[in-house]
Amino acid sequence: MDLPLRRYWDLLLKYLKPLKLKVALLTLLIFSSIGLQLTNPQVIRYFIDTAVAGGDDQSLLRAALIFLGLSLLLQFVSVMATYVGADLGWQTTNRLRADLARHCLKLDLSFHNDHTPGEMIERIDGDVAEIAMFFTQFVIHILANLLLLLGVLLILIPENWRISLALALFSLIAMAGLSYIRQVAVPHWKAARQAHADLFGFLEERLAGTEDIRSSGAVTYTIAHLFNFNHRRLETELKGETMANLMAWMWFGVHTLGLIVAFVVSYTLFQAGALTLGSVYLVIHYTTLIFRPLAEISGQLQQVQKAVASIGRVETLFSLKSKIGRQGQRALPAGPLAVTFDQVTFGYAAELPVLQQISFHLEPGQVLGLLGRTGSGKTTLARLLFRLYEPTGGVIRLGIGGNRRDIRDFSLEHLRRHIGLVTQEVQLFQATVRDNLTFFDRTIPDSAILQVIDELELAGWYGSLAEGLDTVLEARGSNLSAGEAQLLAFARVFLKNPGLVILDEASSRLDPVTEQRLERAMDRLLQDRTAIIVAHRLSTVHHADHIMIIEAGQVQEFGSYNDLAADPTSRFYRLLQLGLEEVQYEFPG
Repeated sequence: MDLPLRRYWDLLLKYLKPLKLKVALLTLLIFSSIGLQLTNPQVIRYFIDTAVAGGDDQSLLRAALIFLGLSLLLQFVSVMATYVGADLGWQTTNRLRADLARHCLKLDLSFHNDHTPGEMIERIDGDVAEIAMFFTQFVIHILANLLLLLGVLLILIPENWRISLALALFSLIAMAGLSYIRQVAVPHWKAARQAHADLFGFLEERLAGTEDIRSSGAVTYTIAHLFNFNHRRLETELKGETMANLMAWMWFGVHTLGLIVAFVVSYTLFQAGALTLGSVYLVIHYTTLIFRPLAEISGQLQQVQKAVASIGRVETLFSLKSKIGRQGQRALPAGPLAVTFDQVTFGYAAELPVLQQISFHLEPGQVLGLLGRTGSGKTTLARLLFRLYEPTGGVIRLGIGGNRRDIRDFSLEHLRRHIGLVTQEVQLFQATVRDNLTFFDRTIPDSAILQVIDELELAGWYGSLAEGLDTVLEARGSNLSAGEAQLLAFARVFLKNPGLVILDEASSRLDPVTEQRLERAMDRLLQDRTAIIVAHRLSTVHHADHIMIIEAGQVQEFGSYNDLAADPTSRFYRLLQLGLEEVQYEFPG
């Protein structure tokens, strides 16, 4: 794949615009460096010609001091240009990295189901790191050296226009050859970047499942697959490196040929009296100076090859669109929400519907107990309320009283702010207790956090923390019991204060004592809120006003808790009579 130069510039300029002052400083440093590199050889020519002509010592000493001063200044300017260029490269690509991460977070869950976390780390961080190097090298080593090359050719015209013309043609031929090699190499580096992403995705999955892999005796199988991923990575990188070596060999031949031509032409013109000895030095030096930018450009083209592949992959990622449809700008009202599902159908694959024409209604403040076997679609229903997926048919409405609207009329941010979720898997972050409870929302005061901790009977746990709310929790929750982690999840919802709460099997893996604490927390949480309780245990749904049983994605039974519990013909009645605690087992026929 060969990206046009215009697309390089579009990406570069988009992220350089906010840093105009640094760009101006870098431009000044680059032009100063080029000017110094072109001036110093003129001083040496003067020194040589003056010495050959028998000039006075004072003139020679002055020329030598000027040369040393300019050389030191050139080194300082070069270091500053490299520093400012690197700083620009990382600042611009940090913005790119943030934009890319933000874009991926806005994509629907089907995208994240298809891409492992390890792969996404490589796509967002690894590819962007290559682009950071490209931004830096492109400005410092490619653009600057192209300007230096042009300056050398222009300054040689007064000396001998034939030499300038010959070197210009020579440089064009060399650059054309290097550009062709670059185009051939880009697909190999793109394949290498994908191989990196696949390897990181594989490692992330296997490291996360280390316990299961070891206990099931799958270590050998895992190592064998790791060998396959590494072998593919080796193959793709070898092809890319082979193309890079081909460029190096080509450059060595071009460099040698150019120097031979420069020496022969300079000697001939010197013998003919067309050039002084100092001018011969000047021609040879400028010829060598031409090859240095060509050498640096050819050396950096390998990095450009990798960057081009990364730019293509980043553009592909940016081009992906969320399957979530239109987004309105309306705001949800505060307080408990009414929930209506009207003939809602959904499937992760179009030919395999998970939910089929689901219809029910909850008034504000009512609680729905949702029962069904594992895989019946209970969790999917909750995901649709958050618009993590879009229904393939039907409408979901939220609101208060008669003012109920399609959830697509609300902004996603506002919609998700008014719905709280507690699951059996509590995600904790490597962050303070404060940040874990508020999801990094600094507008929530500490007094509100402490009040919720006390209400949820977590005061004893909080008292054991050495640094209080500033105590850092482990990402995997190793310093928390399962019950404490679940209560922290409840605390998050209390602080969020949503109008609709979804409890997705939140107590399915707790012991009876801890579950009693959770039940008390649930009683407080459900006050003045609409709620949907996805349950395996019948004891969990005793709060419910309504019961809905789903089988194979369809509503098999819906009604008030009291009516169904008193109706001998209802499925819920038979479950209660049988005393089944785990309703994922076969429902009685």
